[in-house]
This record gives sequence, structure tokens and C-alpha cells, in this order.
Amino acid sequence: MADLVTTIPALDPGDRLLCGPGPSNVHPDVLEAMRLPMNGHLDPDFWDLLLDLVAGLKALWRAPDGGLTIALSSSGNSAMEAGFLNLLDPGDKVISCHWGFFGSRLNDFAQRIGADVVELTADLGQVVSVDRIMEAVTANPDAKLVTVVHAETSTGADFPLAELAAALGASGSEAMLYADCVTSRGGQQVEAEAWGLDFAYSCSQKSLGCPPGLAPISVSPRALEAMAKRTTPAPYYYDLEELRRYWIERPITYHHTMPILQYYALYTGVKLALDEGLDARWARNADAGRYFQDQIRARGFELLADPDRQLVELTAVKVPEGIDGKAIQTRILREHGIEVGGGLGPTAPPIWRVGLMGVNANRETADRVLAAFDAVLPR
Repeated sequence: MADLVTTIPALDPGDRLLCGPGPSNVHPDVLEAMRLPMNGHLDPDFWDLLLDLVAGLKALWRAPDGGLTIALSSSGNSAMEAGFLNLLDPGDKVISCHWGFFGSRLNDFAQRIGADVVELTADLGQVVSVDRIMEAVTANPDAKLVTVVHAETSTGADFPLAELAAALGASGSEAMLYADCVTSRGGQQVEAEAWGLDFAYSCSQKSLGCPPGLAPISVSPRALEAMAKRTTPAPYYYDLEELRRYWIERPITYHHTMPILQYYALYTGVKLALDEGLDARWARNADAGRYFQDQIRARGFELLADPDRQLVELTAVKVPEGIDGKAIQTRILREHGIEVGGGLGPTAPPIWRVGLMGVNANRETADRVLAAFDAVLPR
């Protein structure tokens, strides 16, 4: 038998200002919530908390009555996949629109479950136009889903989701709209009911300022109807009907052991967002992002995203020729305690990805990041 340790070092992760593509720093009130006494997952007081959390999540999504709004006990990627597993049978047609890493992952998931995929792509930093998507919808009247990423954090591109939703609604198409709102929900306007989002998903660790590990979703009434007509059963853990029975019905039907403290954290993050006011929160995120972008451009840097499609929560800054982007990232981390991201995926160009989300969406944090870049970049 190999030698086995008798202990491991004490935990000392170091203090970081998290200004990459996520996670963001956890709000102090959220951390305090995770110190509260823990209920069991079958405690009736916890069941009451879940119903209040559903109400808060519905308000955050601005979701319709008659749909389903819960949070999966797993990461945002799980929700990305869970929707397909509940909505699609093998052979169903999906119009997959992607222009970055996360849209490509959506495309990959659709391929893996045997969907008939129609791909629409755009260069990094751009998005597929709504007109082009609608041409594909017209050419494929049997399409069941149209998938898009609202806020593509691999490139900093912001997709006009409301515009696509309006076009789909006016077209008479039966295709459902499947939207990745991992970064946008809580950081910019998302209107599940008004825009007609059929399946939308997010995460806990970005604009809400909570720890990673939970995935809020919003499912429309017509998507629930489509799920009920599928011939292929969903995997048990991600079966949304089974989860509805636990989250919504009383008495509950046991599904799984919930990560209780994570849900305390999410509850508090949702409450903070609602107490701040969504319009005010969106304005704060926009102000921080635009301020950083103006300041970094004033220093002579170029941004990857089309200026007309620039995301506010995440800015992809092109690394100038002759600069070792990874070395600069490392110096910012080691010398200033600030995490910024680099390119994601094998096709990514040399970029720095700077995120200002959640508690970090303010000009003071932007100035700290800018000062770190000023200190480590050659003059």
C-alpha cells in the first residue's frame, strides 16, 4: 500500500478580488447566511423556505404563472443540459446559434442527445443576426428549439434576446426559445414572460454574488406541455416533473438531499437583488462595465466584441502584440490579488476577460483592476 498522510495542511486559500468571467466574490450577507443553523432537507420549515425562494426566483426572472421556476442542485452547465434532456427526443430538430465557447457547448449537448442540429455560427466577438436566425426558422418549420446565449462570456458579446423573442413570437413558429442567461440574469434585463423565453437557465455565482453550485431555471407553460409529450424519459436527477413535486407540491415527494447552505446563500442573493431593485441593479452593472470599457480603451486597448454588441458584465480585452497575456494575468494575481480571465477554448484569441459582476459591479472595483493593469504592463 502507498504511504498515506495522517493529515493535510490547514485551509488557506488566500484573499482574491474575483474579476474574471466568474465566479464573482460572494456578498458578505450571503456568507453570513451560510452560517445560519442548517435545517434538514425534509424539515417543513425548509419546505416553506423553498416556496419563498420560488417566489423570489420568479420575480427575478419575471417569469409567467403556470410555468416552473426552481434551482437545480448543480452548476449552470447542468441546467444547460437538463433542458435538452427534458424537451427533446432523439431526432428532434434544433437551430443552434453560437459565436463562442458556451454556445458551442450548447451545440455539443444537442448533438450528444441525438438532435437533428442546424448550426448557425458567427466570428468570435460577433453574434448571428436575428434576421439570419429567422431565415433558418422559416426554412425549418419543424424546428423544436432555437438555442442562443444571451451573454457570451467567452467573447464579451451581448445577443439581442428580446429582439429574437419578438421575431419568433410574430412569426407564428412553434419553435421554442432556449436561452443561456448564466451571466445576464441578475446583471441586465431578462424578461422571461414578456419576451417569451421557453427554457432559460442561469447560475448562482456570477451576477447574484453567491457561491457556485446552483442553477436557477425558468420554464414556460408551453415548454412544460412539450415535456409531457416526450416519449423518452428524462434522467431521474434532472427530471423536472420529479423536481416540481419536491419543490412545489405539499406534502413533498422526496427527490434528493439538497445542499441546504447553498440554498440559504441563493435565497439571500435573490433577496438582495430584489431589495436593491432590478432596474437599479441593472443600471449599476451597466455603469461599471461601460466605465471600465471607456477607461481601458482610453489606454489604447481594443475590445474583442463588436461595439454594438458589447456586454456590460464581461469585457474581452485584446492582448497587444508582443505581450505575454498569461504572464500579465499571473502578475495581476500574484502581485495584486486580482483574478482576471484569459481566452477560453482552443480557438480563443489572446484576450483578457474582465468581469464586474455582483458585489464587484462598481467603479471602485473597476479602478482597482485598471490600476493593476497599469502597474504590470510595460510602458
